[in-house]
Amino acid sequence: MKHSVKTICQLKQEGKKISMLTSYDYTTAKIVDEVGIEIVLVGDSLSNVFQGNDTTVPVTIDEMIYHGKVVVKGVKNALVVIDMPFGTYQINEESAVENAIKIIKETNAQAVKLEGGIEIEHCIKRITNAGIPVMGHLGLTPQSIHQIGSFELQATTKEAQDKILQDAVALEKAGCFAVVLEKIPPFIAKEITSLLNIPVIGIGAGNHCDGQVLVINDLIGLDPSFKPKFVRQYLNAHSLISAAVKQYHEDVKSGGFPSEKESY
Repeated sequence: MKHSVKTICQLKQEGKKISMLTSYDYTTAKIVDEVGIEIVLVGDSLSNVFQGNDTTVPVTIDEMIYHGKVVVKGVKNALVVIDMPFGTYQINEESAVENAIKIIKETNAQAVKLEGGIEIEHCIKRITNAGIPVMGHLGLTPQSIHQIGSFELQATTKEAQDKILQDAVALEKAGCFAVVLEKIPPFIAKEITSLLNIPVIGIGAGNHCDGQVLVINDLIGLDPSFKPKFVRQYLNAHSLISAAVKQYHEDVKSGGFPSEKESY
């Protein structure tokens, strides 16, 4: 089944949970799609995970487009969403629409994702009016890390909780088809999920959301040094890959690879 914005929204109406994973390459995107994940996100977290940067800020629109293209090639059924990176929608509405169009035209993805609340609703309206579906993102918004100051739990005060509720309502009214809630108290995520008619996807926001999202690299344990509380590691891929590479290294050194059967 090929998923669309409409089918994703129907899952919420039917009370069915939504699975979403972040992927940055053709091979993992193909695997993720084959098992039935409904949404594949090409996240600007590739700045951290793929490029080794400390924040998501440095990644460019051309880099997002490159990774978006290869992910789309590996996906047949999931809805593909691409993050609009820092600087592509904060300047003005016109550049936001232009960059959103560029991303969709050059990648063949189905939607874009923006971070922020009431302050960017005008951009969301313009992008959706241009025919491009938008996913919102509230709570911990990594593009604003220099302003936030840390990757700690968000919406911990009454004032911040009221603000995120207002932002969530504003995003739905602006035309978002779904909203990601990152690293906020579960009771606030539950309230937002009940309040909105659109799907709410959580990451570090508890089990009351309509769906969940993780990064595929975290899920399979590629980097043992990165294990935040909200990540469940389903595989220790780092250990498995390390052992395989070590064995290859030893076989080459000993002359055991390639064997006669592996030679032409």
